[in-house]
Amino acid sequence: QVQLVESGGGSVQPGGSLRLSCTTSARVFRVSTMGYYRQAPGKQRELVALTAYGGPAATTYADSVKGRFFVSRDNGKNTLYLQMNSLKPEDTATYYCHARLRGDPVDSGYWGQGTQVIVSS
Repeated sequence: QVQLVESGGGSVQPGGSLRLSCTTSARVFRVSTMGYYRQAPGKQRELVALTAYGGPAATTYADSVKGRFFVSRDNGKNTLYLQMNSLKPEDTATYYCHARLRGDPVDSGYWGQGTQVIVSS
């Protein structure tokens, strides 16, 4: 069983920054993709950023966060980071880390416990 532990959420004013962290119990060589999704109240969960492992680093970002959010990772710590800059009220949501292991079905994976981000003045 793979565990994902998230941290870094909180409250921030518009224009501010936050960094989320997601540490997986799985060794990096087992990971196929890792990323973040978010779910705002009354809305469906949506992809924020997804990064592929095992080859040339390739990250996909939602159009709404391009140029403001950036993914990085520390393979030695099995940790993925989401740097969120120029935050907007519409970024308010619970953010969930997701990981899929090599060989697992595309629609499978593991979820973190979620961390809340509130952007408000």
